[in-house]
Amino acid sequence: MLDHLEIQTRVLTQTVEFYRTILAPLGYQQKVDRPAIGFGDETRLDMFIREGEPSSNVHYAFEAGTRQLVDEVYECARVAGLTLDRPPALAPHVHPNYYAGYMRDPDGRLVEIVCHQAE
Repeated sequence: MLDHLEIQTRVLTQTVEFYRTILAPLGYQQKVDRPAIGFGDETRLDMFIREGEPSSNVHYAFEAGTRQLVDEVYECARVAGLTLDRPPALAPHVHPNYYAGYMRDPDGRLVEIVCHQAE
C-alpha cells in the first residue's frame, strides 16, 4: 500500500546508522545521499531520512519474508546496541501467523519487522 516513507530526525548520523543496521538483512542499502538519505533494494527507493523535527507517536513496519529474517534483524539490532522494544513473537490476536519484533529508532519511533508467513 505504501509507495515510500520519509521521516525527519534531529540526529541524522545516528538515525541513518540505525536504519542501515536493521534494513541490511532485508536487502536494503543506502542509495541516495542528499537532499534526503534514501534507502532501497534492487528495484525500489522507498525509505528517506532528512534532518528536521521528528514526529512523535509513530509506528511503522517493514515486511520480512520469513520468521528467521525477523529474528536476524532483531539480533543485528541487539548486537549493534540499538534500543530494543519487544522481542520477536507471534501475535495471534492480529492473525495466526503474525510474527514480529520491535525496536525504537534514535527519535523513539516504534519500528516493527513483521512476517505474515507460516513457519
